Amino acid sequence: MSERPREEQLAYSELMDKMLDEQGRRQKAAKLISVISHGLGRLASDDGGPLAGLRAVDVGCSAGFIADELALAGATTTGVDIDEPGLAKARARFGERVDFRLARGEDLPFEDGSVDVVVLNHIYEHVVDPVAVVADIHRVLAPGGVLYLGIGHRWQVIEPHHRLPFLSWLPQRAADRYMRLTRKGDHYYEHYSTPAGLRRMFAAFDVWDYTLPVLADPAAFAGGDVVPAWVGRLPEKALAAALPLVPTYVWLAFKEPARPAGPPLRVAPRHVG
Repeated sequence: MSERPREEQLAYSELMDKMLDEQGRRQKAAKLISVISHGLGRLASDDGGPLAGLRAVDVGCSAGFIADELALAGATTTGVDIDEPGLAKARARFGERVDFRLARGEDLPFEDGSVDVVVLNHIYEHVVDPVAVVADIHRVLAPGGVLYLGIGHRWQVIEPHHRLPFLSWLPQRAADRYMRLTRKGDHYYEHYSTPAGLRRMFAAFDVWDYTLPVLADPAAFAGGDVVPAWVGRLPEKALAAALPLVPTYVWLAFKEPARPAGPPLRVAPRHVG
């Protein structure tokens, strides 16, 4: 028996309440903007905001909170999604600052090399063809452009969408049964890659891992909402040893070979490849 075809999640904001959690989404935006700013060597005190003069795209923008924060940071911003209810909410609130478009991630409505910053925050596991989405992001990024990645992986202990231990580890049929037994639904939709699979997925980019810098200095990277203060006091070796248990990686992917241009950190970003 073959696996059922994967359908698009056309109204995700109506399925997942946290997409409408304004405080939580803006907190995530502060973290990703701080990582992008460090990678590009742009200071928060720069005139017009740390992303002034850049063109940014939030892929999977939903209700638009992260896209709005990118605009407030100075970027000329577009949010794209297939979530029509979410886009309607986004346009109603932020349409004067952000250009919101109904579009798929694998068919972005931008010219080659025309975008400076792309955000793909907890999106790849939801799309039908993540490899095609990543390829089109690479196409639209300008030389010197960066892709921010907030990415979960298959070996996370607690699956974040349904809060079930080891759900993402299971084969599809077993995961579906697990969902039904726990009354979380009839089908487990999300598809996570292993860490090795993620490295292959983003192999066209020059990737730097900011996970440990965020853990080591959560205040500097607006990570205090998810990282307890005591974690930042741990030595680098202890943080590195715990990395396989971290459910979300924070990566910054340059279109071309580059090094993060920001000031030195207590724990430096690590080169992924």
